[in-house]
Amino acid sequence: MTAEVPTGQGAGHGSAGVPVGRDRLQRRTVRVLVASQALGGVGVGSGVAVVGLLAFELSGTASLSGVSATASTLGAAGAALVIARIAVARGRRPSLTTGYLVGAMGAALAVVAAVLGQFWLHVVASAAFGWASAANLQARYAATDLARPERRARSLSVIVWATTIGAVTGPNLTGPGEVVSAALGLPPLSGAYLFSLGAFAGAASVQVLLLRPDPLRVVSGGAADGGVGGGTAAVPAVASADWTSLRAALHTIRGVPETLVAVLAITAAHAVMVGIMVMTPVHMEDRGAALQLVGMTISLHIAGMYALSPVMGALADRFGRRNVVLFGLAQLAVAALLAATGDPTGSVGFQGGLVLLGTGWSACLIAGSAWLTDAVETVDRPAVQGASDLAMNLAGGLGGTLAGVVLAVAGYPALSFGALLLLVPAAVGAVRLGGGRRAASVGS
Repeated sequence: MTAEVPTGQGAGHGSAGVPVGRDRLQRRTVRVLVASQALGGVGVGSGVAVVGLLAFELSGTASLSGVSATASTLGAAGAALVIARIAVARGRRPSLTTGYLVGAMGAALAVVAAVLGQFWLHVVASAAFGWASAANLQARYAATDLARPERRARSLSVIVWATTIGAVTGPNLTGPGEVVSAALGLPPLSGAYLFSLGAFAGAASVQVLLLRPDPLRVVSGGAADGGVGGGTAAVPAVASADWTSLRAALHTIRGVPETLVAVLAITAAHAVMVGIMVMTPVHMEDRGAALQLVGMTISLHIAGMYALSPVMGALADRFGRRNVVLFGLAQLAVAALLAATGDPTGSVGFQGGLVLLGTGWSACLIAGSAWLTDAVETVDRPAVQGASDLAMNLAGGLGGTLAGVVLAVAGYPALSFGALLLLVPAAVGAVRLGGGRRAASVGS
């Protein structure tokens, strides 16, 4: 079966509006995005590793240790809309740069909060820190702007794969961060945020200096800034459209069935992944699993999330977005069942379930993101993509919060079985669309 992609819908799909050297420009754009994604991922991973610990240290109570992490999630959710607005008006480069710079400000504020011992300032800093997470997440869409439809998912998946660098490297900077903090006379946990500050500044610099011409401006027909035209005017077609509001984006999502199902799949997958994953270490330790086994399980899960991203992208381009979304939802369902019934102290089924939890999330994120990008016109994409990331972040925050309550009240098996219910709407929607239906766009 061919990939479910639109055909003949304008400049972004190989018509006269796209430069002759589009493929070469696309390859360069992807390389730049991989570099900034790796730096941004290191910054996010470094800060996330200590956010709960510093919150506990500053607040003095375990009951408030998760507040800063929640603030970061909510900050990322709100930032998704603002970053999308900037992309609509000015292009990808300024939108992603803004996200990284605000994230850098958040990292700097976190250091100040540690020095002053102010918990409330750490919460504010964490909300700003979330902007960098939002920028890292939306960078995957910048890789699709100039990509040919039949390679769109693969281009997107390469950017997701680059997150592996940050996911592995960032948390391991906690120790070196303490050394740096001691040398500068700062509190021990603040050193990790110094690495975040440097990484976010580096990611912003890569965007400013190298993401030229701006891929969204090129595909939308705007001046190719930094390239032939060198202009700075907003993209005419984008700026004249009223897609900068959340209401307008939601109207578009509701009006295109493929986009609605894609957003449902991305949101459900993220909620299920976060809900099960954040409670897995608690469940394993409660059942007596060794700390080394807990660490290995989470590492395998993270590897499943990112390491196989290019495979998921290739499958989505080859067999269609809808089919890979269903494949991802099926993996998540099996993962929930294995997590609910497996032995957390060393069962192969339990470990395999956590790996499937990661690969299922990856399949839904990559295929779903490509699907919603296929289904709408270029002029509408940034706002719809921002709304999707908003829903994704809110679902993750809500899923993580409710997971703790469910675990305390009903236990880990109930949490895993309950997660299955979240997958039903997206699965039903994808099945009802039918395998032969191709993603539609307004102008095709």
